[in-house]
Amino acid sequence: MAAAGNGGADTRAVFAQIYSKLKEELLNDPAFEFTPESRQWVDRMVDYNVLGGKCNRGLSVIDSYKLLKGADVLSEEEMFLACTLGWGIEWLQAFFLVLDDIMDESHTRRGHLCWYRVPQVGFIAVNDGVLLRNHISRMLRNHFKGKPYYADLLDLFNEVEFKTASGQMLDVITTHEGEKDLTKYNIAVHRRIVACALLLSGEDLNNYGAVENILVEMGIYFQVQDDYLDCYGDPEFIGKIGTDIEDYKCSWLVVQALERSDENQKRILFENYGKKDPSCVAKVKTLYKELNLEAVFQEYENESYKKLIADIEAQPSVAVQNVLKSFLHKIYKRQK
Repeated sequence: MAAAGNGGADTRAVFAQIYSKLKEELLNDPAFEFTPESRQWVDRMVDYNVLGGKCNRGLSVIDSYKLLKGADVLSEEEMFLACTLGWGIEWLQAFFLVLDDIMDESHTRRGHLCWYRVPQVGFIAVNDGVLLRNHISRMLRNHFKGKPYYADLLDLFNEVEFKTASGQMLDVITTHEGEKDLTKYNIAVHRRIVACALLLSGEDLNNYGAVENILVEMGIYFQVQDDYLDCYGDPEFIGKIGTDIEDYKCSWLVVQALERSDENQKRILFENYGKKDPSCVAKVKTLYKELNLEAVFQEYENESYKKLIADIEAQPSVAVQNVLKSFLHKIYKRQK
C-alpha cells in the first residue's frame, strides 16, 4: 500500500481530504433518508462547527502515532485510520463547543458568531450538537468495527464525553444566578489524543497510568492558560470575547485574586464579580492589575513547564517522551 504523510504540509492536506470523505459518508448514511434540505443543513452545520479551528487536536493523533511507531511515513491505511480518529476528536470538540456556547450564552467562537446565534439556527443547535456526537459513532463503526481495539475506542470516547459533561455540570452549577458565593472558589484533555495513538499502535492503555497523570497536569496547565487568555487575550486574535468575569466563572485568576486580596480588595470582588455591567468588569480587571496577576501567571507557567519536562523525562519510553514533549511545546506560551 502506498505511503502517505510526508511532512507537515502533506499531512495537513491529507487530513483535509479525509475530512471531505468522512463528511460525504455521513451525508449519505443509508440509516437515514435525507431530504435535500436536511442534507444541506447537516453539510453546512458540520463545516461551520468542525472546521475553523487550528485542528491541533486531530493532527496530534497523526503526529503521536508516527512518534510511537518511530516512522516519519505511514501507509495509506495507517494514515487514513489515524486521520479518522483525529477527525473524531475534532467532531467531539465541536459537539462540546456548540452546547457550551449555548449554556454560556457566548457570542463568538473562532472569530464567527456562535452556531446558535446564526440566523434561523437558534436552539436547533441543541439537536445539531447531538448529531455531531452521533457522527463519531458512525465514523468509528464504519472504519474500526472488527479491529481488536474497537471496543476500547468506543469506551475512550464515551469516557471523555462523560468526564467533560460532568466538568461542565460543575462549571454551570457554581454560576447559578442568585447563588453566587466566591468563598466556594479554590484550587482543587489531551489524554484522548495519546490514548487514540496508543491504541492504534497496539498498546494496552492500562500500562500508561503515569502518562495519564502527566496529561492531566498538562490539561490543568492548558485550562489555566485559557482562563488567563479569557481576560488578557486579544479577542481579534483568540477568536472570542472573554466573559469569565461577567459569567461568574471559577477562573484561575479570581482564585489567585482571592488568595492575595486584603479585605477591601475582596469587597471589590464580591461587589463586582459576576456582573454584566462593563464598569463592574473594569473594576475587577483593575484589581487584577493591582495584584499583578499577569506576573503571577508567568511564574506559574514557567514552573509548570519545568515540572512537566522533569516528569516527562522520567518516563522509560523515549517514544512516549517525544509524544508528550510535542504536546507540551504546542501549548507552552500559546497566545490563543
